[in-house]
Amino acid sequence: MSGDTTRPTPLLVLDVVGLTPRLLEHMPHLRRLAARGSHASLGTVLPAVTCTVQSTLLTGTLPAEHGIVGNGWYFRELGDVLLWRQHNSLVAGDKLWDAARRAHPGYTVANICWWYAMGADTDITVTPRPVYYADGRKEPDCYTRPPGLHDELTDRFGTFPLFHYWGPGAGIASSRWIVDATRHILRTRAPDLALCYLPHLDYDLQRHGPDDPRSHRAATDLDAAMAPLLDDAYAEGRTVVALSEYGITRVSRPVDINRRLRRTGLLEVHTQDGMEYLDTTASRAFAVADHQIAHVYVRRPEDLGAVREALHGLDGIAGVLDDEGKKTHGLDHPRSGELVAVADPEAWFTYYYWLDDTRAPDFARLVDIHRKPGYDPAELLMDPEDPYVRVKAAAALVRKKLGMRYRVAVVPLDPSPIRGSHGRLPTSGDTDSGPLILCSTPRAVTGRVAATDVKSLLLELAGLH
Repeated sequence: MSGDTTRPTPLLVLDVVGLTPRLLEHMPHLRRLAARGSHASLGTVLPAVTCTVQSTLLTGTLPAEHGIVGNGWYFRELGDVLLWRQHNSLVAGDKLWDAARRAHPGYTVANICWWYAMGADTDITVTPRPVYYADGRKEPDCYTRPPGLHDELTDRFGTFPLFHYWGPGAGIASSRWIVDATRHILRTRAPDLALCYLPHLDYDLQRHGPDDPRSHRAATDLDAAMAPLLDDAYAEGRTVVALSEYGITRVSRPVDINRRLRRTGLLEVHTQDGMEYLDTTASRAFAVADHQIAHVYVRRPEDLGAVREALHGLDGIAGVLDDEGKKTHGLDHPRSGELVAVADPEAWFTYYYWLDDTRAPDFARLVDIHRKPGYDPAELLMDPEDPYVRVKAAAALVRKKLGMRYRVAVVPLDPSPIRGSHGRLPTSGDTDSGPLILCSTPRAVTGRVAATDVKSLLLELAGLH
């Protein structure tokens, strides 16, 4: 088909993070899409987290090939744990748009908030990108390509609502902004492929669990917010695909994996100003916690036995993958830990490594995804033990509006209220709480679709395969 001048079928691909068959019951517009078109369960990958699954969807390969072993990992060459990096060069392999352009030169792609957007060879890019001022202030904003799109979007829809995208204030406002931006881009640029990421279900499902009425209401709210975008796509003759990366399941047990490693003498810290910091270069072993998966980095091979023994019997760990286990799951990449711990279905991993909360680093009480050496869902909460927490948040907001430096130290150090998590593979036979894929085209998807097959499916739907 190379050189064919026929326009491909335009696509809108919605990443409705956390969508499951159970939540679909509360989403009439998406349910109508599935009824008129087709739907199937989606076989996800390990770990079932955003950065890994999105990279698999767009390359058609497993983490062993594309290299995205989690939402973050230990960068051995830097001696630092880094999460939520943004540059697309971290993702190896042939991307969906590369394959599309080989079949149809000039194929255009818009990426609205899918991850690893920076530096990607897409025609249109919108991604969260705060302004980091020299005095330490962080203000909401986004990065766009082409640059002029930034002012178009902010003039029409306001500044990207970063503090509604993550943190205690995370809510529907960010997904509404993304929907509005996507509608504007479809109307003014008409890309052949539009990728749109809608994060809203991540919030209340982690806070309250997937069966809570507040989570059901979040699903209904998101469905209503995306309805105008669906109507636009249908009117334009776009094929619509809605999919999820994972299902969020109910949890009740945080697992302090790094505290176990510290108590057994494997993890070390260093102290500054009375605060303890993880010492990755001195530790014999430490874990990068990522929801229900933890990459355990072991400095010397002779310590592997001691690390296994330390983790053995730790309540909440379902299993520990060694080299063979990682290979079985397509996770055998140099960025992975020497061992990978998988949580029990009702458990998840904290990043905490201090043994006394008075020694916790100051960033532990902040929404600070870049300094924490692991994922912290407690950032979605406000500390219930602090009677002045809302006063502090309000005072910080006043300082922010006055252009002054501010700290919003409201995150609790007690993670027990968290009721939803993901990352491990779905329990066998439980299709109601796993991810799914919907398509506006009848019979396009049936039964079960593997995440590694989504790239070829989208090319086929576009008429390029």
